[in-house]
Amino acid sequence: MTRVFSGIKPTGHLTLGNYLGAMRRWADVDQHRSEALFCIVDLHALTVDHDPARVRRLSRQGATLLLASGLDPDLCTVFVQSHVDEHARLSYVLECVATDGEMRRMIQYREKSARERERGGSVRLSLLTYPALMAADILAYGADEVPVGDDQRQHVELTRDLAARFNQRYGHTFVVPRATRPQVAARVMNLQDPTSKMGKSDDSGPGIVYLLDEPNVVRKKIMRAMTDSGSDVVYDRETRPGVTNLLEILAACEGSDPEKLSGAYESYGALKKDTAEAVVELLRPVQERHKALCADPGYVDGVLRAGAERARGMARPQVDAAYRAIGLLPAG
Repeated sequence: MTRVFSGIKPTGHLTLGNYLGAMRRWADVDQHRSEALFCIVDLHALTVDHDPARVRRLSRQGATLLLASGLDPDLCTVFVQSHVDEHARLSYVLECVATDGEMRRMIQYREKSARERERGGSVRLSLLTYPALMAADILAYGADEVPVGDDQRQHVELTRDLAARFNQRYGHTFVVPRATRPQVAARVMNLQDPTSKMGKSDDSGPGIVYLLDEPNVVRKKIMRAMTDSGSDVVYDRETRPGVTNLLEILAACEGSDPEKLSGAYESYGALKKDTAEAVVELLRPVQERHKALCADPGYVDGVLRAGAERARGMARPQVDAAYRAIGLLPAG
């Protein structure tokens, strides 16, 4: 059976983009067709300045929302990265396979390090090396597929390179994974800046629909979404990014085609209204389930504990094999 791994970083509140671009597919497709692991990658949140209490809070909230979105612990493995030591164990080994040049070419490193320097801050070494940890997250489980958005495809390509290089140098040890992506709404854009991704780490609240936003807040944000010059509803990412973003969101909510939807609207207002209501209805069951899970924290703790134990059982033999292959003496 195909094995799938993917993760959510607890650096901000989860958004409509996270749900439409990843979480819904995990629940509706991936956990049913594959041996799937879904992880709160909390170690990745430490690569920049952070509030420890907030990381813990967002990690729990993220895990709860994964379950609320439909992930079933009887069908898949849901866990927290730092609860499984094999991630850190394998990360160092992969750092010994990667090169400095590869790490410095990572687009996210260049962008994030530049922002840190502009603010007068220092750049943590972990920001440079964390792609090795991301590769470890994937390779520790022998994952065949990694569902990701466009912004993470470079990291999966690096993971493939590291796996192939390790196998060539030290003997076949790792599965070489491939990146996969959903066809619709893989990258939901910011409502106030439709040329930028709707990111959970973004401070632009009015342009972001959070999964736990109240219905009236969702409606207000979408009704105030930036559109384009002109008044015709046209599906064109280059010339009509605002309208195209709304069409893709609506199409993803309804399971329809955004280009065909464009012909059904004569005004931006009608499109915004229908999109707002579709998003409200999409999020309603997720929010209701989240509320119920928050009332039973022991259940969530139990899921994460069992998930970590199951993940550890999958990862340890793989990481032990990598240690032996690269020349480390086995523990007695």
